[in-house]
Amino acid sequence: MKSWRITLLPALLLALGMGAAEPAQAVTEKTRTLVTLHKEGGFAGLNDQVIVYTNGCVRLSRRTGPTVDECLTETEMRTLRAHLKNLRLGRSEPQPQGADFIKYTIAYRGTRVSRYTLPSSWSPVVRDLEKAMEKYWEPD
Repeated sequence: MKSWRITLLPALLLALGMGAAEPAQAVTEKTRTLVTLHKEGGFAGLNDQVIVYTNGCVRLSRRTGPTVDECLTETEMRTLRAHLKNLRLGRSEPQPQGADFIKYTIAYRGTRVSRYTLPSSWSPVVRDLEKAMEKYWEPD
């Protein structure tokens, strides 16, 4: 009876270890962020966030509704990477006077910058990320 336990226990531990290693690896790969866009403000109370991971998958969230995880097509990812090559973050912009402004925050390569007006190098990136939000985010 004891020999049965001695043989089964290591096999069981090995099987459990193999099964646990794969999801941990997938989580680690997915959590490496390529770029993040956070769009907030305005009278509508926007609070949209798009996180693009290096593996091409995205996490989309809005003020209301679910958080959605999807993957971009190869073409979408290639286009985004091309636009990111031309992205110049610059410096954050102070909040303007008034009430109905949308704040765009981009985090890329360890730098986070917020703007209220979009510089020309930001527009293609923001457009790509907004398209992903419209295409893949579906409310309940």
